[in-house]
Amino acid sequence: MANNKSKPAITTLLEEIGPVPLVLVGMMGAGKTSVGRRLATHMGRKFLDSDLEIEAAAGMSIEDFFATHGEADFRVGETKVIQRLLGESNIVLATGGGAFINPLTRDIIKKQSVCVWIRADFDLLFARVSRKSNRPLLQTPNPKQTLKNLIDARYPIYQKADVIITSRDVPHETVVNDIIEGLNVYFQKTGRTK
Repeated sequence: MANNKSKPAITTLLEEIGPVPLVLVGMMGAGKTSVGRRLATHMGRKFLDSDLEIEAAAGMSIEDFFATHGEADFRVGETKVIQRLLGESNIVLATGGGAFINPLTRDIIKKQSVCVWIRADFDLLFARVSRKSNRPLLQTPNPKQTLKNLIDARYPIYQKADVIITSRDVPHETVVNDIIEGLNVYFQKTGRTK
């Protein structure tokens, strides 16, 4: 375990994590994709988005997949895609909001990666997701209440992530730095290396 305080935080992290995949989990709108891209650049890693990979595999948008096949079939496909992606090393993988909630997918993520929950409060999430109309789970008469219900159901499960950081209305680079610092603290506390 590296503990040289004179090293830059990113150097320490790269030594600790090695080639192990890094997975970002959390609610829609938490910033997993936008932050994940920047984090991957900092780490010299390939960035992948499980939702985009699912769309490529299915040949349709997630919204269309939900409408055609339903959420249950989507979750089965999501698990398969995430398992395949975690076979790669040196990646940062952003997952869809429901991926970590599925016990099978969560088990795969926990065993094959280091996972970070990007936590965000309701107001920030709702402001972000309201800008887009491609959120199948929010296509309800009361999307605000639906989002609150999803937060209530999912946040206790997201807490099982290895590292928890809080997204705020700040530049993405700030959240990237928070993740790097959070991962370094995690490795120092646990001594875990993959």
